[in-house]
Amino acid sequence: MIVVGVDTGGTFTDLIVSGPDGRLEALKVPSTPDDPARAILEGLAELRGRGGGDPGRMVHGSTVATNALLERKGVATALVATQGFTDVIAIGRQNRADLYDPAYRRPPCIVPDELRFGAPGRVMADGSRRERLDRETAREIAVRVAASGAGSVAVSLLFSFLDPSDELLLGRELAALGLPVSLSHEILGEFREFERTSTTVVNAHVSPLMARYLKSLGNGLPADTILCVMQSGGGVISAETAMRESVRTILSGPAGGVTAAVAVGRAVGLDRLITFDMGGTSTDVCLLDGAPAMTTETVISGYPVKTPMIDIHTVGAGGGSIASLDPGGALVVGPESAGADPGPVCHGRGTRLTVTDANLFLGRIIPERFLGGRMPLFPARTAHAMASLAAECGLTPADMAEGIVTVAEAAMERAVRVISVQRGHDPADFALLCFGGAGGLHAVSLARALGVKKVVVPRHPGLFSALGMLAADIVKDYAATVMIDGEKAESGGLETRFEALEDRAVRELSREGATPGNVRLERFVDMRYLGQSFELTTPYVPNLSAAFHVLYEKTYGYKNPDKPVQAVTVRLRATGLAGRPVLERIGARAAKGGMPPVLERRDVTCGGRPMPAAICDRAGLVPGHVLPGPAVIVEPSATTFLPPGAEAGVDGLGNLVIDPEAG
Repeated sequence: MIVVGVDTGGTFTDLIVSGPDGRLEALKVPSTPDDPARAILEGLAELRGRGGGDPGRMVHGSTVATNALLERKGVATALVATQGFTDVIAIGRQNRADLYDPAYRRPPCIVPDELRFGAPGRVMADGSRRERLDRETAREIAVRVAASGAGSVAVSLLFSFLDPSDELLLGRELAALGLPVSLSHEILGEFREFERTSTTVVNAHVSPLMARYLKSLGNGLPADTILCVMQSGGGVISAETAMRESVRTILSGPAGGVTAAVAVGRAVGLDRLITFDMGGTSTDVCLLDGAPAMTTETVISGYPVKTPMIDIHTVGAGGGSIASLDPGGALVVGPESAGADPGPVCHGRGTRLTVTDANLFLGRIIPERFLGGRMPLFPARTAHAMASLAAECGLTPADMAEGIVTVAEAAMERAVRVISVQRGHDPADFALLCFGGAGGLHAVSLARALGVKKVVVPRHPGLFSALGMLAADIVKDYAATVMIDGEKAESGGLETRFEALEDRAVRELSREGATPGNVRLERFVDMRYLGQSFELTTPYVPNLSAAFHVLYEKTYGYKNPDKPVQAVTVRLRATGLAGRPVLERIGARAAKGGMPPVLERRDVTCGGRPMPAAICDRAGLVPGHVLPGPAVIVEPSATTFLPPGAEAGVDGLGNLVIDPEAG
């Protein structure tokens, strides 16, 4: 069948199609922020106009849930909690977001006081009952919630993961009144009531919007097209599951890029990678030491979201990041972005300079070849705006443009250091795999600043996250809190818990479309030293305690093997192998060395002075070609800039392999 991967970004929407013969076709179209589905449907129509057929399956990375949470534009959300615990969502933890700001005030709670409802009934920490919720009371609470004007409801009762009967009763009564309901034992069946409540509330806040969006998109697709959605933890789920559990899609777009990076790394023999994804509004970085790091400690817009996610660090530095002067006259770049509308100055509508404008002014973006020549740029508008901003602080326009690039790259460098140096990794031990429409413009400079010795730019870099959608398998994550000592865990005390999760996983993966023979089940256990309040997720092996000690020492630099160990939560990752290969060799063509074909030579500005640079079409680069900098490599989805001293070659998969310090 024809499979389409789609990644919706702030500036562009990317589509990549894998046909029945495995060949790939890519398309990049401007995003439509008022209705993200419109850009997707317009892109599909254009692809059909090129002779393509209707997709049998579409895998979508969406920003709908992310934007709804960040902008607090989800539906009005009510919370039903155990009586006396309705303010858990407002109290949270004692941490302050800004420790040294004496005027700091928390933003308004996502669930206002008038939309918090208490329910009688009490499950104790050991699963026993002190009080049971009856049906009449549950119905009365549901009526009050419906009358409050709430558009969605989160139900989070104490220790419901041990006995969910009260949550199920409330869920039935609320659903009978037409309200969308999120039950905490289904969204996050773990202990710690604040994190469980927060994750459930976030799901309730964004799911109705996601459901509305996916239904609208589905209505525009051919009737027999299967629609799937990328999860934040990698892997896909059906659109129906994504409508109910939208919290699992908060970082779905960036997760697609990491999924594709894993495939590229395996193909070229690199298992230690730092991924660098620079798009229009932000830059996402992730460290892969054999496999992507996972986390359950993500905080978004002030609220913990404890579903498993790939550990991706994001900064507000993208091609559309706006450059301005602060009140003291210092240059600031981002986090505000020009987005798709009005976009950078050079797009013809924007009025505020961006990183894209700076790269265009410096000659590193070739206007006639931007998006394969499909989108006109207006260099004269950028030159005028650059001269105006430079005059405000007494700089030349070229110095201002290089300053914008330098400030943006400093933010990206800090982001990479967060996921590497701050966690005990030396960036020099990793290769930098860059993608995103703007990634190749900054990758070499970033590698030099970090001491990285190899940069890899894969094929279709501007659509790489969409490419990852094609490679993604069906994935479901499960968890259950157990709280037993390490010795009991090692002696088989966790087997029955894992078996119950695996039975459930196989059933649900079958409903998601996985075939029973293509299912992989991976077991993990959250472990800690007795008395600690944080855990490390440890692979489930026969000598579990020893594995935990090794992991603890690797993470924190020491271990305490004489201290008792506790198994807190069992985790299961169930994978239905459904992704298709997305890497293809570029054929038998090979050069015998030397320069690739040069389209033309133009001046680029480096270090304050112009110098001639080779402009090459990436389609003409084959294994054996060697391209020294300064050079600009153009392709429809992205641009790669080689500064002086760098050198690029091509491997058998068509990846650009760059030595940042070749000469």
